[in-house]
Amino acid sequence: MKSILLNNGEKRALTGRPLVAVFCKRRLLWCCFLGLLITGACNKQLDLPSDGRLGSVEEAFTDYNRVRGYLNSCYGYCPEPSMDRASYTDEAEDADAITSGSNFLIWYRGTITASTYATYSSDGSPWTNLFQGIYKCNTFLKQIKTATAIVSDEEKAGWIAQAHTLRALYYLQLIKRYGGVPVFKEPLELNHDFSQDHRATFGEVVRFILADCDSALAAPDTQTGFSWNIYDNQFGIMNRAVPYAIKSQAVTYAVSPLWADGSITLEEATRITGEALFRCLANGYQLFDVEPSPSAAQNAYAFYFITSSNDKRSVDKETIYQRGSQMQVWRDAGMPSTPNMTKAGPCPTQDLVDAYEMANGEPPITGYSDADHLVPVINPASGYDPENPYAGRDPRFYASVYYNGAVRYLNQPAGKKVAAYEGGADGISASDRRFTRTGYYQRKFNNSQSGQGNNADGAIRLLRLGELYLNFAEVAYQAGGPDEPVSIDGTAMTAREAVNAIRKRAGMPGFPAGMSKEAFEKKYRNERRIELAFEEHRFFDVRRWKLLGTSDKFVTGMRIRQNGNNLTYTRFRFSNRGSTADRFLMYPIDQSEVDKIIGLSGVNWQNPGW
Repeated sequence: MKSILLNNGEKRALTGRPLVAVFCKRRLLWCCFLGLLITGACNKQLDLPSDGRLGSVEEAFTDYNRVRGYLNSCYGYCPEPSMDRASYTDEAEDADAITSGSNFLIWYRGTITASTYATYSSDGSPWTNLFQGIYKCNTFLKQIKTATAIVSDEEKAGWIAQAHTLRALYYLQLIKRYGGVPVFKEPLELNHDFSQDHRATFGEVVRFILADCDSALAAPDTQTGFSWNIYDNQFGIMNRAVPYAIKSQAVTYAVSPLWADGSITLEEATRITGEALFRCLANGYQLFDVEPSPSAAQNAYAFYFITSSNDKRSVDKETIYQRGSQMQVWRDAGMPSTPNMTKAGPCPTQDLVDAYEMANGEPPITGYSDADHLVPVINPASGYDPENPYAGRDPRFYASVYYNGAVRYLNQPAGKKVAAYEGGADGISASDRRFTRTGYYQRKFNNSQSGQGNNADGAIRLLRLGELYLNFAEVAYQAGGPDEPVSIDGTAMTAREAVNAIRKRAGMPGFPAGMSKEAFEKKYRNERRIELAFEEHRFFDVRRWKLLGTSDKFVTGMRIRQNGNNLTYTRFRFSNRGSTADRFLMYPIDQSEVDKIIGLSGVNWQNPGW
C-alpha cells in the first residue's frame, strides 16, 4: 500500500480519500515545524518548548510567536520557476534531449500518461502541494478568528492579509496548470463529504482569487499591517503589491481563448489590470533602468536579471515577488569553455532568435516560404542581412542569447568570443550535452563573469512590473483598441503606451499609433515573447492562446560553417514534438486522485485527453 509523508512526519495510507483530504486532521504534532519556516523567515524566533513540539493547532494560536510561526508555515508551497521550463516550449531545445530516458527526450516524444506526467514535467505535479498550502492558509484564517494570543488589531489584520494573498497565489498556480479546481474556503473536517465536491469553473476560481486579494488589500497600509514597503528580514513575504499582481495575471488568463467563458468581461479585466499597474506605479514600483558599467552587463534589461532583488526595493524597484532562487546558469545552462559546467541546458531555438526584431523596430522576417521554416521571407524594411544575421538586433537579444561571435566575458571585450560554428569550441554536438543543440546558448540570468565558485547568476522573478504592463496592454487593446485611453482614478494609459514603456526600457522604438487590433495583437504577442523569454510565461501563454499545436510542433536551429574568414548559415529543423496535442494544454490531475474521486462520487475529474 502506498503512503505519503505529511508535514507533521506522519505517514498516511492512500486508501479511499483524495490527497486534498489527507491534510484535514485537526490536531497536528509539529515535529517538523521548524523546517517549514525557511521560506517565510521574516519573523521573530519561535519560543518553542525544549522538545521542539507545538502541540495542537489550537494551542499554537494561544501564543504570539507561535501564531507568527504558523503563518510562516503557510509559505513555500508555490512551485519555484525554473529556466528548464524554456526547454518545454519553442524557446529552447534542451541539450539533455540526447540523453536516453531524459525528461526532455520523453517530453518531446509525447509518450506521457497521466500516471507518468509528474516524472517528466518541469515542476512535477504540484496539485497536492498547492492544496496543502491552501489547507494551511485555511487553518490559519479559521484559527486566527478566535486566537487568544495578544496581538494588535493592526498586526493581526496584516497576518490575515498575508494568508489571503498566499491562498490566492496557490489557487492561481493551480488553475493555470489544471483549469478549474474545487474551492475550499475552510479547512476540511475529518467527516467531510467529498462526494459533494465539484470542480469550479476557471472563472469561478478567479472570482474567489479576486475576493481573496481584495480581502488582503482591506488591511491597513502600515508597517505592522500590510504595507507597500519591504522592511528588514522581509524578503519573500507577501506585501501589498502581490495581490495586485495576482489579480492582474488571473483576469488576463480568464479572458484568454482557452479559459474565457464570459464570466469576466474584457472591460472588467481592463479595469482590474489597469488598477493593478497604476497602484504599483503610484507606490514606487518602476521598470528597472539602472545603466550598468560596460563590464557588468550590456544594458539595463540584462543588468536587471543579475541584480539581487533582496534589497528592500532600494535598487530593484521592478520585482514584485521572487519565488525563484538564485540559479547557477554557468553550470546548468553553460558553455563547454566554462570549467566544471555539466550541461548546456536550454539551447535557444532559431525560432526564438527570429522573433527578436531589428533595432529599428522592424521584424527581420515576415514568415517562411516552406513548411519546415527553413526558408525565411526577409523583411526588406528591416535591414536584416542573412549573411550577418546577428547585427543590429533588439538589445534584449544580446542580453538573452549567446550566438556565434558574441563576446564571452564583458570585462574582456577583446578576448574570448563564442565559437558556435561547426568544429568550433562551442559548436553543435549530437552526442555531448555540454554543447549546444541549436547553435545558441542561453545568456539571460548568466552573469558574464560568473563561473565555478562564483554565485553571481540571477533568478527568475515570479511576478514583476513588466508583466503588469503587458497584462494591461493585452486586455485593453481587446476591450477598446490599442489607442483607447483607460482612466482609473485620474491616471490614464493606452495599451500602446503600456507596451511602449517596456520597449523604451529596452531601447526599442515604440509601436506606432493607429494600428489595427489584429496588427497590434501579432506585434504584442511577439513583444511578450521577447520581454519575458526564459521566465516560464511562454509555456502558459501558448496554451491559453491555444497556439500550442503550431508554436511547438517543431523547432529549428542554425548550423554555421567556417571557411577561412567566411561563414555560411544553414537552418535545420528537429523532429516533430509529440507534446503538442490538445491534452497538453493542461496538466493531468494525478491519476490516483482521479480514481479515488470516481470511487467517491462517480465523477471523472480528469482533464481532456488524459
